[in-house]
Amino acid sequence: VMRRNPFGMDICCRKGSRSPLQELYNPTQVSLSNTAILHQVRRDQVTDTCRANSVSSRKRRVLTPSDLKHLVVDEDHEMIYCYVPKVACTNWKRVMMVLTGRGKYSDPMEIPANEAHVSSNLKTLNQYSIPEINHRLKNYMKFLFVREPFERLVSAYRNKFTQKYNTSFHKRYGTKIVRRQRKNATQEALRKGDDVKFEEFVAYLIDPHTQREEPFNEHWQTVYSLCHPCHIHYDLIGKYETLEEDSNYILQLAGVGSYLKFPTYAKSTRTTDEMTTEFFQNISSEHQTQLYEVYKLDFLMFNYSVPSYLKLE
Repeated sequence: VMRRNPFGMDICCRKGSRSPLQELYNPTQVSLSNTAILHQVRRDQVTDTCRANSVSSRKRRVLTPSDLKHLVVDEDHEMIYCYVPKVACTNWKRVMMVLTGRGKYSDPMEIPANEAHVSSNLKTLNQYSIPEINHRLKNYMKFLFVREPFERLVSAYRNKFTQKYNTSFHKRYGTKIVRRQRKNATQEALRKGDDVKFEEFVAYLIDPHTQREEPFNEHWQTVYSLCHPCHIHYDLIGKYETLEEDSNYILQLAGVGSYLKFPTYAKSTRTTDEMTTEFFQNISSEHQTQLYEVYKLDFLMFNYSVPSYLKLE
């Protein structure tokens, strides 16, 4: 079956050609094989961490469909992408819309950001039957992107609590955080929840009450809990720090690298390591230690060292 692609060249639907999974584990191009070694090291790191922490990681042996709502499926290219908020997930969703749109979209950056987050625009793994889920987990190439956990956390805080337009977050989480963490809060702060301090946000995250009450919001939930890397074997672990190379490598494996490139644009507002350091200056060593415990598996699993600015107890 040939289908016209929006870039004016014919690409053959994957039938008969090699799948991304085959290309990853038995590369035909030398350029792909060098990168394959790097990804093998990243996979091994995850496996070793899961094994070393099996007590905590195997509590829930069976995944339920609701655990799979972050896994976006691309049938045409036999790929599954687990999206992690604050790790280039808007751009990856845009790319997935180009890949699965059958010619409806051609340029990822022409897709408005809010449209990329409309759930009906992408199909997720929890929408399939159990046999279909198992078949795809076994035969499709699965990938996710990770980021230094505390940098991701500060990025989420800045986006959700310091931007005036995020009123739904202020109402849902801000008011709760202010009520619980701020002594003598004003009536206005309790009503609006739009001036949450980073220290209050951290105190809310490590509060045992928060953990019992409901799962973390996806923007600050651990990658470990969003994508279940101890239960799902990811073939590729991309990193925010090497976003462009890792993303284009995946597109190459999918056989679309010649006409589809991962969108790059340097955001001047991007959360950096220096910025993260600054945010942590006012956090007590006790709270830093407790917060590190919450995100510890993400640090270990994806090979991020303990940040030098932390004063752990």
